[in-house]
Amino acid sequence: MKQTLLFVPTLREIPKEAEVTSHKILLRGGYIRQLAAGIYTYLPLAYKIIKKIENIIREELDAIGCSELLMPTMQPKDIWVESGRWQDYGKELMRLQDRHDRDFCLGPTHEEVITTHAREYFTSYKKFPVALYQIQTKFRDEFRPRFGLMRGREFIMKDLYSFHTSQEDLDIWYQKVRQAYQNIFDRCELNYRIVSADSGNIGGKESEEFMILCDIGEDTIVYSDESDFASNTELHNLPIGAPSPDGKGHILHAKGIEAGHIFKLGTKYSVPMKAFFVDQDQVQKPIIMGCYGIGISRLLMAILEQHYEGDKACWPKEVTPFQVHILPVDKEGSPAWELAEKVYQELDKKFEVLFDDRNERAGVKFNDADLIGINHRIIVGKKADKGIFEYKRLSDNTTRELSNLQELINILKK
Repeated sequence: MKQTLLFVPTLREIPKEAEVTSHKILLRGGYIRQLAAGIYTYLPLAYKIIKKIENIIREELDAIGCSELLMPTMQPKDIWVESGRWQDYGKELMRLQDRHDRDFCLGPTHEEVITTHAREYFTSYKKFPVALYQIQTKFRDEFRPRFGLMRGREFIMKDLYSFHTSQEDLDIWYQKVRQAYQNIFDRCELNYRIVSADSGNIGGKESEEFMILCDIGEDTIVYSDESDFASNTELHNLPIGAPSPDGKGHILHAKGIEAGHIFKLGTKYSVPMKAFFVDQDQVQKPIIMGCYGIGISRLLMAILEQHYEGDKACWPKEVTPFQVHILPVDKEGSPAWELAEKVYQELDKKFEVLFDDRNERAGVKFNDADLIGINHRIIVGKKADKGIFEYKRLSDNTTRELSNLQELINILKK
């Protein structure tokens, strides 16, 4: 794609509302724009990354047998009263009325909606297990929105719900989804820990959080230096250096961003909402449920928080907005421009390429390229008349002079 056709409104100055580096880069790099406190527009660069994150999620969930659907954002008060959460959820629930004074809320989550559908259809043991997920905008009236996409009032989330006839089957599916989550976070090249957690207002007897290790995280986790033990300090407030509860190693502390949360709901929603099925012995029993969420817009910011250097972004391979960025350092009609155009035409057949065809100074192009953070960069400059261009890989600062396009293609394929 030619950069003159891509809407990327970069900024020279750091906006006042940006407190952390990832937020500064997202604003300066033309990824997002704030409309109101905790409410953002995702501009083309950010939305390309979000769609790639969504595709990773879809691939991993579809691979274990989950089906995607899309539920309404507006939810009637009645089903929230049934579950008992209309009052319990608190002020974070965005409430509104229609023209007939009927009460609704804007969904922060969809346990009530999905349980309503489950009780209508999953009435026999023959129809289980089932796992249904959606990717949708959610709403929570946060008291203090902060850090850009980290804690917003409107955000993109993937929520998955599984339905079972036994606790044993829920346990099996819980582990399947847990592994799918690990695949997702690994593909996003994240450093994370899975920690035991408080289930909060979602409910259930057991849950785990996927914590992205990061200094700006709002949560503190305790973990072992020699094993997989990790927990939120809400459940295990252990001092640094204490023996790990599993008997392996000693405790360390880290800040974390909660980007995923998985729950064994059991019958928390099915009993009050009368979602029952008939088993093989013709006995009516409550449906057993699991619930699994990933904050996608928050994940965008968490990935960046672990993949920047100074004021430069460097997006991981599977979520990068483009694979290659071509920068001619001279104007149209020059040898540098003509060679850059030739390289672009060839690479565009095989890769996602961004060609900076703007009539801007080289310094402006390099500054913007650092904010856009495409790992593979082609710089075409003074040696263009000899057919030579420079290849740079941001992730390790590798640079090479090349004149053979096939050699470049081989490097990019690796």
